[in-house]
This record gives sequence, structure tokens and C-alpha cells, in this order.
Amino acid sequence: MTASTAGTGGNPRLNYAIAAGSTILATVIYALDTTIANVALPHIQGTMSTTQEQISWVLTSYIIAGAVMTAPTAVLARRYGRRKVFAAAVIGFTIASMLVGMASSLTEIVLFRFLQGGCGAALVPLSQAILLDTTSPEKRGQAMAWWGVGVMAGPVLGPTLGGYLTEIYNWRWVFFINLPIGIITLIGILAAVPETKPDRSRGFDYFGFILLSFGLIALQLMLDRGELRGWFQSTEIIVEAGIVSVCLYMFLVHILTFDRPLIDPGLFRDRNMAVGTIFIVFVALQFFSSLALMPPLTQNLLGFPVQVAGLILAPRGIGQMVSMLIIGQITAKLDNRLLIFLGLLVNAYSLWLISRFSPEVTATQIAVTGMLQGAGLGLLFVPLTNVTFSTLNQRYTTEGTVMFSLMRNIGSGIGITMVITLLARHSQMNHALLAESVTPFMQNLPNLWRPDTAAGVLALNIEVSRQAAFIGYMNAFRIMMWISLAIIPLLLLFKIPPRAPIASANEPIPAE
Repeated sequence: MTASTAGTGGNPRLNYAIAAGSTILATVIYALDTTIANVALPHIQGTMSTTQEQISWVLTSYIIAGAVMTAPTAVLARRYGRRKVFAAAVIGFTIASMLVGMASSLTEIVLFRFLQGGCGAALVPLSQAILLDTTSPEKRGQAMAWWGVGVMAGPVLGPTLGGYLTEIYNWRWVFFINLPIGIITLIGILAAVPETKPDRSRGFDYFGFILLSFGLIALQLMLDRGELRGWFQSTEIIVEAGIVSVCLYMFLVHILTFDRPLIDPGLFRDRNMAVGTIFIVFVALQFFSSLALMPPLTQNLLGFPVQVAGLILAPRGIGQMVSMLIIGQITAKLDNRLLIFLGLLVNAYSLWLISRFSPEVTATQIAVTGMLQGAGLGLLFVPLTNVTFSTLNQRYTTEGTVMFSLMRNIGSGIGITMVITLLARHSQMNHALLAESVTPFMQNLPNLWRPDTAAGVLALNIEVSRQAAFIGYMNAFRIMMWISLAIIPLLLLFKIPPRAPIASANEPIPAE
């Protein structure tokens, strides 16, 4: 699949800047929408008069559609041209966003969110593939740094922006905001992104797509509903786990035996690609787990108002952006494995600091540790992307970015489910242990907590629950710290390629 410059012209440097900017902007709007709707959910629930379980499908439908439609992105781009598919995805995502904002029932919201997630699934892998193919090897670090800012900062900024739009206007503007961004992105894509030559010699693997789709849908449902249903005490979860096991096993056998499978197994003959896809699962697990834990910790347990909590958590995004942009300038000069190692250590240290918080922790302490953690994640994300794709044959670039995105999504789903389950169970165990020490003979208790009155018992139980939940949060952060340290040995499996020759960053690299 060769790159064509159809649709581009004029100043090559300007074209490259427009192409890079529009592809990164496409990444931002998709990453932003993974979390921006979270803040609006209570308002949507009130408007539509739905239950908590029903409203959760607004998020679940988006995630499921994104997971399912990520896999065929490479095939579609190969058959119809990467720029056409990218532009179509932006158009579909923008229209679906508007339809969600104009929806008059929960059914419409869920259906349009499903469409939004399905159309947006192609944005992240295609934007990464375009940047990798149109940037010279020694400049890829800088390009991946800016791309990583969109991927990693979008989920961080989402809740803050969503809260602002919902409070100032209403929940519909959380989706309407995508219209101007989508239009600007589309104009940039059509004006400057180079097209690829369509190749329809390889047909679409319908059977593989069906197997993978059912497996991913069952996996997402199992992760979303496992804690609610009591995990394997529930028939529903057992059935979903069975579907995941059967479908993914059959899919693996299928791609190894079918002539032209949905995902070419040759992709994983590249050692760096294989190790990188495993690595990104654990990186995403930590990133999205922390993202899920900090808002309820700061608001529900520490009592910070929503807007203050957003400001407290903002330094994390700033730390990510700054470290990514700095690292992007030096990745071509240093061993990327060393940078990833330093990033994991910084991340582990920040998680250790967070796990030592007390209920009296200050906003400044949260902001500083958050910025440190963001810097650690930013430090490892850019070199991880570089080393993963550094030895990959360019004909696998699009498939590689698709797999990288898919595994990142799977890692985030597993991570969020893991911490929610751990938090619930540890909170229960800690509550039982703390409650055992509460007796009517305790001295020096405030009158509000006197255990010999009904009001005192109630107030004391609320405080015990709060302390138990806080310990549960700290345990979850400590577990993530150990995960960050445990994956360090994987760095030894990466192969560092010889230094790339200097090339112009303004010209597309010819595909093989």
C-alpha cells in the first residue's frame, strides 16, 4: 500500500503541519468523549427518568462499539484508502455526536452513542498510522509526543470540560461541542492528509470479524457487569466468560489457518510489536485505573467540590503534556528502553506516595503527586510507541496501530474493572475489621459518635465506612505500584534497531 500525495500541494512544510494537526485533533475528540460524558450522566438520567443500570448503557454502548470497530479499521483503510476512511470516520463521529445531543429518549441516546463509538474507533489508529508514515524516523518521537498528548490528555480533560459545559449550559452541549472540532478536523484531513493507494486484493474476513466482535462484546459486558452481578456467582457472567473463551480461541485458530485473516499473524513476528502490545495493556491499566479512582476519592471521601476537584486533578494532565513534549525531543538520541524504565520508576514512586495519603491530605499534595504521576506516564508512553513500531515493516503500520489501540482499550477496561472490584471488596473487609474495634466502652469519642445512642451509632458507622473506603483506595494504588514495577523485566525483550538515517520530516516515507 503506497502513499499518494493526492489532495496535497503548495508548501510541503505547511501541508505536513496541517496534516499532523488535524490527525491529532481527531485523536483528541475521540479520547475526550471516552470520559466527557461521565459528568453529564446524572443530568441525562434526570432528564430521561431512567435507573442507574439503564443509564450506564450510555457509556457501555460507546465502549463496545469502539472495541468492535477498531479491528476492521486496517482492512477498510487498505480497501478504500486511508484518507477516505479517516474522513468518513470524522463525518460519522460528528453527525452521531449531534444526534446524541438532540436525542429525546434513552433508546435514541444509546443507539447514537453506539454509532458514535463505532465511527470514532478508526480515529486513533489511523491518526497514529498517518503520523508514523508521514514523519521521518528521527522526528517520530516529536510526532508521537503530540499524538500522545491527545490520547492521554483527552480523558484527563474530559470530566473538567464536561462539568463546565453541563453546569453553564446543559448536558447536550457535551456532545454539540464536537461539531466545530469535527468540521475543523475534516477540512484539515481533506486539505493535507496524503491518500494511500487502495488495494482490494485481500477480501474482508467476515467470519473472523464475527468471532472477534462477539468475543469483545462479551468481554466488555463481563467487565462492566461483573461486580454488579457478583462475578462467577451469576449465570450471566459465566455465560459471557464462556463466549469470550470460545470466540477468542476460535479467532486465534482462524487467523493462524485462514489465508487472509482479519488480523495478519505476520504482525506479531516482529518482536517489538508483540512485546509492545503486551506492554500497552499494563500501561493503560494503570493510567485509566488512576483516572477512575481519583475523582470519587477527591469528591466523595475528601469532600472537595466538583470544580475544585477538577482543578486539583488538572496538574496530572499538565505533567503528562510537558513530559511528553520534552521526551519527544530526545527519543532519537537515547535508548528508548532506558526512558521507559525511568517512566515506570517515576510512576511507581508517585503511586507509592498516593498510597500513603491520609484523610487529611491537602489539595497541594494531591496536585503535586498527580503531576509527578502524569510526568511518569508521559515519560514512558512516547518511547514505548517508538520502540514498538521501530522495527515493524511499513506495510503493517495500519494493522499495528489498530492492534495497539485495541490492546490499550482492553487494558483500560480490565484496569477499571479491577480497581472497582478491589475497592468494593477491600472496603467491605476493612469495614468489618474497623467495626470490630468499636465498643460502647471507647473513651474520648466526640458526642456525635457516642455508641450508646442511635444517632451516635449511625454517625460512627458513616465514619467507619469512610475510613474503610479510604483504606481500600490506598490499597488499590499500592497494587498498581507493584504492577508498574512487575512489568520492568519486559523491557529486556525489546530489540533496539540501528539508528535511522536522517530524512526530511516533510515528505511521506515510501511504503514497502
